[in-house]
Amino acid sequence: MAQPAFLLNKNTGLPQFWLYTFMGGLYTIMVGYLVSKMGASGAILAVLAPVVIALVVFVLLDPRVGMLLYVQLSFTVGFTRFVQIDIPVGLLIDGLLALTLLSLFVNGQRMEWRRLRSLTFALITIWFVYTVIELINPEAPYRPAWFFHVRAFSLHWFLVACIILVTPLSRKDIRFFVNSWLIWSLLAALWAFKQQYLGLSPAEVVWLNSGFNARTHMLFGQLRCFSFYSDAAQFGAEMAGVTLVALIRVFEEKKLVTKVVYACLTLIYFWGYAISGTRSALFVLVAGFAFYLVLKRDLLKLMIGSAMAVPLLLLLMYTSIGSSNYQVQRMRSALTPMNDPSFILRLQNQEKLKGYLKDLPFGAGIGTSTDMGARFSPWHWAAQTPPDSWYVELWIETGRVGVALYILMLMGFAGIGVYRVWQLKDPWLIKIMYGFLAEFVGIALMGYSNPVLGQFPTSSVIFISTMLVATCNRWDTAPSIDGSVTEETASLKLDRYEAI
Repeated sequence: MAQPAFLLNKNTGLPQFWLYTFMGGLYTIMVGYLVSKMGASGAILAVLAPVVIALVVFVLLDPRVGMLLYVQLSFTVGFTRFVQIDIPVGLLIDGLLALTLLSLFVNGQRMEWRRLRSLTFALITIWFVYTVIELINPEAPYRPAWFFHVRAFSLHWFLVACIILVTPLSRKDIRFFVNSWLIWSLLAALWAFKQQYLGLSPAEVVWLNSGFNARTHMLFGQLRCFSFYSDAAQFGAEMAGVTLVALIRVFEEKKLVTKVVYACLTLIYFWGYAISGTRSALFVLVAGFAFYLVLKRDLLKLMIGSAMAVPLLLLLMYTSIGSSNYQVQRMRSALTPMNDPSFILRLQNQEKLKGYLKDLPFGAGIGTSTDMGARFSPWHWAAQTPPDSWYVELWIETGRVGVALYILMLMGFAGIGVYRVWQLKDPWLIKIMYGFLAEFVGIALMGYSNPVLGQFPTSSVIFISTMLVATCNRWDTAPSIDGSVTEETASLKLDRYEAI
């Protein structure tokens, strides 16, 4: 008797029923084993396993999926404080980027490999190679610690650069990235409002009471909100950055309804920044907005922006208006750093570091300071002096040669970005790239006082946005006959720009 059609393989005629039964049986045995060995954790793992397998397949089929998953995963790092299981999210991100890189080769025929022949990729490659050479730094007290810090220093940026540059991304992918960033930031701001006005969850109280978190997040009886990010500094930097992006959209959008939406988002994000108590994040707004006005090359808007910003800064610097409000007072103290004991202590620590690093042009080795230094080489001088700055951390671990290369790379990215953006014709693309570039400059400046450039999710946003800006001309569109620009218009790819 013939097998029913739905049980037969079209090509071979073999019964699929037994294959499905066999696979189902194996899965049931696996679930039982995991639950018996790991309990509830095993049950969760069994449920997630098919999802993970499906995602791996999707990433291998299309590297764009890996890149967009990377963005979402970067925003979930701080959620680990809400679960009892120790989830190595950082290693998961490493694995995802490696899998996405593999997908580039699997789909190599449709990748745009010629984009690697660019100044942008050359800059990030020089920095990456330098950090790899740091592995043999003779001053390093514990070489395996190199792996933990090189990821934030250069590895992730290098991998993201490879993926973004060669993957045939579309304008829809850029829009998805921007919308993901705005939505995650909105959720983060709302969660911070819950912390500020309704209170902390039990898991957050446990986190606050562990280590030095209470010392840095409870100042004069006031909570520095951290939302679901790693800490208040990271949350404040991200809120300041996304405030700047939303504010730029207020200026750039033409429709009144869209302007109102972005104005509301600007206020929400700004108050999220304010309740974080992160003083240095103010410079993301100040420097980023000033850079945006320069990008505009519009004298009238430059004058309007200055007329709005300068009086506000003068009020904060030379008056006591609003000092009864804790958030306002924190912002005011950022503009008078020499009256801040913590800033003076930072300067004293930097003077101490000068003595150690005087004869170490290549630093003490990657992984010797901050958390990894305290974990693997706590006796070493690099682990005993807090850097309190991204650039000071780079200085300690890669020396004056390394920090000089890094700053030159950042300046190169900014210069290439300005050149690219000034060549654009498409209004939609211009306003997106204005936001990316202004936020990058603001965050880069803030790196002097906080290590946010090496922390999720800010690092992921910066890594992606800098590469998008560097190649933004590939999405530029030609004006139509009536002078308007539409997404359907063919992209202009000018060969004379490809060298950058």
